[in-house]
Amino acid sequence: MTFRGAVAGLTPLDHRAAAEATALHDRLAKPRGALGRLEDVGIRLAAIAGACPPPVPEPAVVAVFAGDHGVLVEGVTPWPQEVTAQMVAAFCAGGAAVNVLARHAAAEVVVVDVGVASDLSPAPGLLLHKVRHGTGNLAAGAAMTLDEAARALDVGASVAAGAVAEGARCLVTGDMGIGNTTASAALIAALTGRPAAEVTGRGTGIDDSTWRRKTRIVEAAVARAPENGPLATLAALGGLEIAALAGFIMGGAAARVPVVVDGVVALAGLLVAAALAPGCRDYCLAGHRSTEPGATAALEHLGLEPLLDLGMRLGEGTGACLALPLVQAAAKVLREMATLDSAGVTGKD
Repeated sequence: MTFRGAVAGLTPLDHRAAAEATALHDRLAKPRGALGRLEDVGIRLAAIAGACPPPVPEPAVVAVFAGDHGVLVEGVTPWPQEVTAQMVAAFCAGGAAVNVLARHAAAEVVVVDVGVASDLSPAPGLLLHKVRHGTGNLAAGAAMTLDEAARALDVGASVAAGAVAEGARCLVTGDMGIGNTTASAALIAALTGRPAAEVTGRGTGIDDSTWRRKTRIVEAAVARAPENGPLATLAALGGLEIAALAGFIMGGAAARVPVVVDGVVALAGLLVAAALAPGCRDYCLAGHRSTEPGATAALEHLGLEPLLDLGMRLGEGTGACLALPLVQAAAKVLREMATLDSAGVTGKD
């Protein structure tokens, strides 16, 4: 599956199924609207699947896309580049935070090397789809070529199609890449029109002087980026893993499975995907609100309300994994809960 193929296969939500789910919620053994936003999620799942009640979105696959960033040479974070590869090894060994939380949610984790600077050896759960060894320095020029950006989009779409073909009924976004909050902030600023200072966060916990340097870099990169379409913006500013996330989201939408989106890096990917094909946003659920300011800017631009707000900023897919049981519960309510009539409950006059 290519990214273009996924865009061509994208279809609208099923509004009839959504209406049926809304009506069913009103007949369940509870006051109308008493389950709050959980009802909204169930209705969205019905619209995605084209069925009421919707299937429970399980099993789920968490895809952690990994890539390095040339902007690291500008001192935007104190963490060294080799940490990206080291964390990939931790994911494959099953010991990282996303592994713990994915196991808690009964989800499978796959790791995708789309742009790690070093060459990785084969490992369990690792997919080797490297487009290039890290991006260029976005502070000095384009992060990647248009062709490289397109190839990374294709990687994500292919991973999504493969996961669905193997039985996944829910996709969860994950990411890893030292320096990727700089690229994410630049993309979010460019695609939402927000000033750099409003969307640039502290990433791994940088100090004030480093944050000011990071903000200046984001501002200058956005000002220099071409304005001839989202693909050009992605190539100028984005990370390879962000491009792959955009493709992954699009692939899930084309397959009509819900995509639970994580924090600021994944939201940057969703902004790219939605700029290229707006309909894909309808298939996405925002797992949580990252403390990175760019996350809130992206959520507001996309019109998405996060399911959780726990003050998290780790990435990897951790917040989305925590939200996954809520998404599954929303479907189970529609499938398993008794109606007022079947439960013998008297409704209000």
